[in-house]
Amino acid sequence: MKKALRDKPKSKPAKGYKYLKDLKLGSVFITESGTRGVLIGCETNAKVIITECCDNSDLGKKIIAAETEVKEII
Repeated sequence: MKKALRDKPKSKPAKGYKYLKDLKLGSVFITESGTRGVLIGCETNAKVIITECCDNSDLGKKIIAAETEVKEII
């Protein structure tokens, strides 16, 4: 059982993208769907503030997966 957990494949983000867990706190990002936000914390999951989205009901503080693929906006 322990060997199966140790041998799991390591995933990488798509070309040009990073995982939220790899960004610094305070980084601004955009997802593939066009959602923009700011990373405010990242442990098991990422705490973000969504600033722009196609559906305005999703604005504000959210908790999303730390392995969400995003582009960092500099």
